[in-house]
Amino acid sequence: MRSFMEVFEKTEDYFMRKIESGQLTNVAHNIWINSLKPVKLEGTTAYFTVQSDFQAGVIMQNYVHMIKEALAEVLGFEVDVRIDAEETVSDEEDNDPNQRKAELEESFSNAEYDYTFDTFIVGRSNEFAYAACTAVARDPGSTYNPLFIHGPSGLGKTHLMTAISNEIKKNRPDTNIIYVTGESFANELITAIQQKKDTSQFHQKYRNADILLVDDVHFIAGKESTQEEFFHTFNQLHQEGKQIVLTSDRPPRDIKTLEDRIRTRFEWGLIADISIPDFETRIAIVRRKAELLNLTLTDEISELIANKLKRDIRQLEGCVKKLKAGQHLMGTPPTMAQAQKAIREIISDEQTSPITVERIINEVAGVYGVTAEDICSKKRSSQISNARKICSYVIKEITDMSFKSIGMELGARDHSTIMYYCTDVANIISHDSHTKEMIDDIISNIKS
Repeated sequence: MRSFMEVFEKTEDYFMRKIESGQLTNVAHNIWINSLKPVKLEGTTAYFTVQSDFQAGVIMQNYVHMIKEALAEVLGFEVDVRIDAEETVSDEEDNDPNQRKAELEESFSNAEYDYTFDTFIVGRSNEFAYAACTAVARDPGSTYNPLFIHGPSGLGKTHLMTAISNEIKKNRPDTNIIYVTGESFANELITAIQQKKDTSQFHQKYRNADILLVDDVHFIAGKESTQEEFFHTFNQLHQEGKQIVLTSDRPPRDIKTLEDRIRTRFEWGLIADISIPDFETRIAIVRRKAELLNLTLTDEISELIANKLKRDIRQLEGCVKKLKAGQHLMGTPPTMAQAQKAIREIISDEQTSPITVERIINEVAGVYGVTAEDICSKKRSSQISNARKICSYVIKEITDMSFKSIGMELGARDHSTIMYYCTDVANIISHDSHTKEMIDDIISNIKS
């Protein structure tokens, strides 16, 4: 007498016909049908197991009729089907979706790593920057000062900067380390000025630093008062031998509206770039994240992710986390089809990431030293009017909004007014290179 396993193997012809006719997809067959483990045929009831209750529920709801037809075709009589999870959870609380979500979030949390030199994956694309950062951490202020690291977003600049901080804290716990983004530095200064606060507190915070770490320093470009303040802060710290580390999405020479005196100082020390990681480095990143998540990926899946997601490290780690979530939900190891789906979702999400009008208004306001409320108000001072014109032009340049919609966002202004603003700015930048460079920097900052 044939075993039930042999009987179920005979049903494969039935499922292949369903795939050929389009009634069943290859993906569904691989994920659901192939997850069934035949246990026994008892009378007219066929018993199967799968790894999770979730799988059992999906199969019973969507594919049990096909399983019955396939078995009837092989056995010659109709059967009932029973599918149980191998690890049936008796505690109702464990079946709670919130509990499952909490467990998944905990696994993600456990897989986060400290931003140290030990956790940084070194490859040809970043080895020079890595070596420079380790040298600075060993002996801050004596070499490579300032250290300027540049490269596209998501390639590890912040990781290296934080690793410098962590290494110095470990060896010199009393060191006063200040970490700030260029945008936060500008906003702190603007707030102090607008609220008529004494800026001595601001000076004291930054000029008493032993180590100053400024992420995305390109955000200070075009902001006159911010650059003035940063210039004096930089000078004082550098003269006192304090270490300065800066990151940017571009080298100093390409930050067009950065004052020459600041650009020159950025170039005093060492400039190191980080480029897109090569294939081997991307593979190493994928495997490291999978290991932290206790997720087993085949070589084929790891290579697929590394081949398709080339832009930055966040994409790679995000894809691995999606596959981990899928395994937690379904109870089965990731398949190639699931990896392809996760990759498509990541690429699609990043392509459709919107740039908001609020973000544009805030960026322009910071450059002109006014507030977002000023730009949308009826105020007509020269500074506010110019900011409003530039804002209209930038919104039109990088969004699909109509003149009418832009007018509504900028204080319910008429579409003809917005059209005039845009035309006027276009005329100005055709012969004024400074204004053109400033607008290019604004757009670059917004997009980054």
